[in-house]
Amino acid sequence: MSSEKRTNLKDDAVLASKYDTPGDGVPFRVKVRHPHYTWAKTFSSLPELFIQPESQAEVEKVVNLARKWRRRVCVVGCGHSPSDLTVTSSWLVNLDNYPKILSLDARTGIVVVQSGIRLYDLCEELDRYGLAMNNLGSIIEQSMGGVFATGTHGSSLRHGLLSEDVLALKITLADGTTKACSATENTELFRAALLSLGALGIITEVTYRAVPAFSLKWTQTIESHASVFSRWAGGGLWTQAEFVRVWWLPYTGRAVVWHADHSDEPHVDPPVSYYDQALGYYVYHNLLALARHVPRIVPWIEWFVFGMQFGFRDGGSTTAVQPSRRALLLNCLYSQSVNEWAVPLSRGPETLARLSAWLNRLRPGDAGYVDHGIPFSAEGLYVHAPVEVRVSDTSRAPGPRPFLDPTSPTEPSVYLNAIMYRAYRRDPPGTDRYYAGFEWLMRDVGGRPHWAKNFLTEDLAALYGADLAAWRRVRDDADPEGMFAGAWHRRLVLGDTPVLPLEEGETGRTEFPGLGFRVTGENLKKIQGATAAETV
Repeated sequence: MSSEKRTNLKDDAVLASKYDTPGDGVPFRVKVRHPHYTWAKTFSSLPELFIQPESQAEVEKVVNLARKWRRRVCVVGCGHSPSDLTVTSSWLVNLDNYPKILSLDARTGIVVVQSGIRLYDLCEELDRYGLAMNNLGSIIEQSMGGVFATGTHGSSLRHGLLSEDVLALKITLADGTTKACSATENTELFRAALLSLGALGIITEVTYRAVPAFSLKWTQTIESHASVFSRWAGGGLWTQAEFVRVWWLPYTGRAVVWHADHSDEPHVDPPVSYYDQALGYYVYHNLLALARHVPRIVPWIEWFVFGMQFGFRDGGSTTAVQPSRRALLLNCLYSQSVNEWAVPLSRGPETLARLSAWLNRLRPGDAGYVDHGIPFSAEGLYVHAPVEVRVSDTSRAPGPRPFLDPTSPTEPSVYLNAIMYRAYRRDPPGTDRYYAGFEWLMRDVGGRPHWAKNFLTEDLAALYGADLAAWRRVRDDADPEGMFAGAWHRRLVLGDTPVLPLEEGETGRTEFPGLGFRVTGENLKKIQGATAAETV
């Protein structure tokens, strides 16, 4: 064992003993100097303690010690969100060592799991019993507790958020007690916890309704923008199969339409694409890196890379039959900033037409011209492809609707996801201008942002009204001192409400080329000059 590792283990023990309550028989598993990074390396922080409890008693002990020592607690799973939601200089809790399946009824599909289990492990275990998750997003690296915290969704008009199949939760609150909640028990807490943003407590247990395992036969086809708009208006684009998604290529006037339905046919994997292998990885990555210096080549990159992957002519298609836990997934490729909003489905064609007109700098008389109204210039702006287009419908969800559900409560919604790849972890030029124009348009058509993404808009009270007020009331009751509140929450959901005693504020943000921003924080009342009794 190296001297550095021995020192770290010694430091871990010293810190554990400093904060621990001896003699209670419950471990306090901590590490020091454990840096936290988001998956995309967009943000990082160095928490005072990194804590990985392995039991319900250990989770409750963490909360009780944090209250005693006046510390903020932040919970992180896989860190896939590219935002600063999970950065902290205080105590960071990770539940990877809390991943057990507590019960599973193969007849009813009801499964009870500890919240730290990753979706890829859960999907494999469900498959052993002939079960599957009803709906999935594009990845399954998330923890079961974290996947609902920011409103993860798939792409289907027959499904809403992934949380619609959650039947019950257990959550450890700031007073150290663990409460159960469901549609019939502590309903308000349940509605807040289904999309908690990590600000209510630590979700420790999830009761989920699985379905019989199924395979999907999927086909992806290259279409023109005109064809997509025509089928959208005719009602067939999103109803042609249970799962449908579109990749919108802004500069070539084309889109890739993917749709999938249940199938009993033998499994057939898709052809192996160069895009998912080393050659495609480095070709695309280095072209994106070059575009940082010569942005005007981005439309050519779109034509070349996606032509090589999907074909250069409209009508080309690919088909495969795969288990649902594989068919629904995507390769997220590289470090990226993502800005995704949900808008009413009926306004989708208008929104895409206006976005395309802006990005392509169309003028009256040009084919495809519409008055986009976006009050930002697109001159010299070149953005990455594709814009991911997915759908969801929580307007008919059978259970309680999360207070902070970003989708429309009265009709299906379409999610538009604007991606800017960070080749070699460096932001491309124009990202802020792209997102400013994109968000202006999203708000103009009645959209609301996906909570996990890199959005700039901060006055969300105007977008959520009474629902945000209700969520705040539940949050304040569950965590009156702000043990689970940080700078992200203050900026986006706490607004001008009074500063809380344990709330953490941001004190500094340092940019490291290729490694995003290192964020430092401190007790917010201390930052604002509170009395010593109120500080950490």
